[in-house]
Amino acid sequence: MDVLLLSRLQFALTIAFHYLFPPLSIGLGVILVIMEAAYLKTKSPLYRRMTRFWVGVFGLIFAMGVATGIVMEFQFGTNWSTYSRFVGDVFGSALAAEGIFAFFLESGFLAILLFGWGKVRDGTHFLATVLVCVGAHFSAVWIVVANSWQQTPAGHHIVQHGEGVRAEITDFWALVFNPSSMDRLSHVILGAWQAGAFLVLSVGAYYLLKHRHEDFAKASMKIALVVAVIGSVGQLVTGHSSALGVAENQPAKLAAMEGHYAESAAADLYMFGWVDEQAEQVRYGVKLPRMLSWMVHGDRQRAIVGLSAFARGDRPPVNAVFQAYHAMVGIGTGLIGLSVVGLLMWWRGALWRARWLLGVFVIAVLGPQAANQLGWLVAELGRQPWVVYNLLRTSDAFSPVLSSSDVAASLVMFLVVYALLFALFIYLLDHKIRKGPADGPAESGRHLA
Repeated sequence: MDVLLLSRLQFALTIAFHYLFPPLSIGLGVILVIMEAAYLKTKSPLYRRMTRFWVGVFGLIFAMGVATGIVMEFQFGTNWSTYSRFVGDVFGSALAAEGIFAFFLESGFLAILLFGWGKVRDGTHFLATVLVCVGAHFSAVWIVVANSWQQTPAGHHIVQHGEGVRAEITDFWALVFNPSSMDRLSHVILGAWQAGAFLVLSVGAYYLLKHRHEDFAKASMKIALVVAVIGSVGQLVTGHSSALGVAENQPAKLAAMEGHYAESAAADLYMFGWVDEQAEQVRYGVKLPRMLSWMVHGDRQRAIVGLSAFARGDRPPVNAVFQAYHAMVGIGTGLIGLSVVGLLMWWRGALWRARWLLGVFVIAVLGPQAANQLGWLVAELGRQPWVVYNLLRTSDAFSPVLSSSDVAASLVMFLVVYALLFALFIYLLDHKIRKGPADGPAESGRHLA
């Protein structure tokens, strides 16, 4: 394999592995704030134990996120030097803001969150919990802003720099509020809430199936169900808004998402199918005729720009984008249904006895993770062949001095190290879950209404 492909595989591996953790820390941060607020309001020891248990899980996830995130940034210089020179002024501003306003805030109060129990006042500890949660969200803001600039560049001009060119900021706020950033940010944040909520639901359902920590499990699941419904339904709304932005700003990506080839014609909405890129058609598909035109324009007769309007070299890998997009939508739809059913069953008082549903919740923790990974895959593959849309091609962005053997060796090393890290993470997380929260007086009753 050539250097470009190997470098892309390495970056895909490192970012995909890293992205297992930030959504969980963001989503758990919200749930921790709710749990600790409930404790301050009720002074119930149960809510305090809930908060302390999930803080321990949060600390593990945060540590993994930091360790895996550092590696990604070094690759900009080692594997993507041309890209780094081109976007350095833009990314330098966004990543500096992330460090100042997000990472320092989050890590600065993390020690109080983890170790401040009994050492600071309850109100002070709650403030630390809120600020860590806010810091986690700020981190997402600046990372998504930087990535969204690659999708829809704004607030810059191109200048000659040595033997090449680079983008320099002319309007910082135009960079921040580029055409795709707010839609993508809301979609990412709600996906993170969803991931954190389904982790709590999975652990709570596991305890109920094992008849352990039942009061703890039920109280945790009640909070998580509300967050899961908000996150899941919100994903539908923000996803639609984001797709409208893609239709306007990245028409080739939208066409690939639905396998639409006609240069200018009303477009169908596919439930599933297989894109034959040579024949330029979707095979074995089930579709809703002209529904994509209606969803984008509110008019079934309006045309959608198709892939035939773009040269073959300017098209993304169509079938990969199509499959990833439809898998993401399918998983998201399932998570909406599951969270709403769970909420309704709780209101009816039947959730705790529905062992089949609890079993589904145990494994559903994988759903948001899969959907989040697929969403990023759609965003990044759908932008190809551009690393910065319409400004810099991916094939022109890598480091020319690297050899394929260099990248292959580092890729193998990352595979080994990340496999060991993931095994350690699963072991420690499993240990925490099996050990469970410390029992106390509030746990003496086995059933919570």
